[in-house]
Amino acid sequence: MSLAPPEPRNGNSTPLPPLGSDDRQAAARSGAASPDVSIIIPAYNEEKRLPRTLEQIEKYLAARSFAAEILVVDDGSRDSTAQVVERWQGRLAGLRLVSNGNNRGKGYSVRHGMLEATGRFTLFTDADLSAPIEEADKLLSALEKFDVAIGSRALDRGLIEAHQSGIRELAGRSFNWAVRLVIGVQFADTQCGFKAFRRERARVIFEQQRIERFGFDPELLFLARRHGLRVVEMPVRWAHDPATRVHVFGDGLRMVLELAVIRWNSLIGRYPASPTSAGRSNS
Repeated sequence: MSLAPPEPRNGNSTPLPPLGSDDRQAAARSGAASPDVSIIIPAYNEEKRLPRTLEQIEKYLAARSFAAEILVVDDGSRDSTAQVVERWQGRLAGLRLVSNGNNRGKGYSVRHGMLEATGRFTLFTDADLSAPIEEADKLLSALEKFDVAIGSRALDRGLIEAHQSGIRELAGRSFNWAVRLVIGVQFADTQCGFKAFRRERARVIFEQQRIERFGFDPELLFLARRHGLRVVEMPVRWAHDPATRVHVFGDGLRMVLELAVIRWNSLIGRYPASPTSAGRSNS
């Protein structure tokens, strides 16, 4: 299969970015064509929401010509999440089930999926598709010039279709302030669960990722900056799901403490610089 950038099937999508040198080297090493895009979905007890999510992804991919794989990472679910995925494998080409075994957390699930992925570009999204999967076009197109593209609710709040409660929005702004203060990551929204990467260039940040639960996003962006990856923040449509499992106070406190862990890990050398990072510019 050719790795040339595919053309869209309709006017709603744009061609994927052309192959970079890292992509060509990865293809040469594998000896076979890889999917253009890997979509990673961390899932814990998602038997109710997954069918609709997989249906939306099926429709999205049917309207585009690039090859894709979908990795549902089962984080030790106690319901029939795995069985839902297995039933859909006969219908949705490229669908894979990846198991963590035990419950390890969203950060671990994203890391596991990213390291299992084979696509030139990787994207992780929440299982509820709070950001519609069609918004992936924005992030994938941005990867023509950038190594990482992150969805943002804060850049254009007019795109938010269903807001969080006032206390959640206040907690989010407070956490963003803490991220800037403690680890120096300067983005308007680090926590949107919708991020895309050039897989070969970004692999190092997942290899070095240590935060396993909800505080992993700032660590990824901290590592991206440390390794000189070019990062862009893109406004996306988003709607709050009341069934979210993030608890404002308990998880919020844990996430703030994890910022201190990231800073400590950096100070004691747990994030070694990669040989190629010096030649890359920050953005």
